[in-house]
Amino acid sequence: MLRSRIAVSGSTGLIGAALTRSLRSDGHEVVRLVRRPAASGDEVEWDPKRQYVDAAGLAGCDAVVHLAGAGVGDHRWTEAYKREIRDSRVLGTAAVAEAVASLDSPPKVLLSGSAIGFYGDTGDRAVDESASPGDGFLPSVCVEWEEATAPAEEAGIRTVHARTGLVVSADGGAWGRLFPLFRAGLGGRLGNGRQYWSFIALHDHIAALRHILDTETLSGAVNLTGPSPVTNAQVTAAMGRVLRRPTLFTAPAPALKIALGEFSGDVLGSQRVLPARLLESGFSFAFPGIEDAVRAALR
Repeated sequence: MLRSRIAVSGSTGLIGAALTRSLRSDGHEVVRLVRRPAASGDEVEWDPKRQYVDAAGLAGCDAVVHLAGAGVGDHRWTEAYKREIRDSRVLGTAAVAEAVASLDSPPKVLLSGSAIGFYGDTGDRAVDESASPGDGFLPSVCVEWEEATAPAEEAGIRTVHARTGLVVSADGGAWGRLFPLFRAGLGGRLGNGRQYWSFIALHDHIAALRHILDTETLSGAVNLTGPSPVTNAQVTAAMGRVLRRPTLFTAPAPALKIALGEFSGDVLGSQRVLPARLLESGFSFAFPGIEDAVRAALR
């Protein structure tokens, strides 16, 4: 993109912070959505629970990237926290979509977060963006999450749902919790280790978001995963090789169910998700393999 004004929600999270740095380093103006009164010209107030966005602050934006949402694995899945997971995504997305749709000169693109949780447990079956949603809590949340962008789509704004996989980073996210365990020699398989993990290096994830913003032919669902999903056992072996630590420990499925409750079903579930639309649009991965991604996370 030429020098642009781009609004980002979730800018303090792992992906949002990295995207903001990347955009600013290339000279783009980044406007951050913040949950308090705006303190400067590069901030816009919003409140996802009240479905409020100061739409005037989005005027002049060429693109809006909406990444905010409560962490899926941050707390045990009580009914109250499941509502928070859903509402933070669905209500927040609806507020952003309605705000951009209300502008006299709306942004060219709304890039809204989603997740490969859309597909549910796929077992050994590889799926791409043409697959139907799975069953269960997370697939139902993802369906509502993506449907919440309808006001922007109806206003003619190019809308993309970035279905994110497991982001490999030592700085946060699910993988950020793995690195300390493996460094301490306490890493190992989860359950039987045969479940597929669809990973993507943080560097590639940010590059893919930038690619989507630049590629006017991309709209709808786009999987942000690496080209070669691997099993949890293969992840475990790769982490051990890169960090030069033993990986003898195993977290049995019954223990995970006790520790994590309902969320254990997603930890032990298998998702073999392919980035068909990214590849078709000409995107090239810098770190396509699991060892490549782990080593990149340590740099």
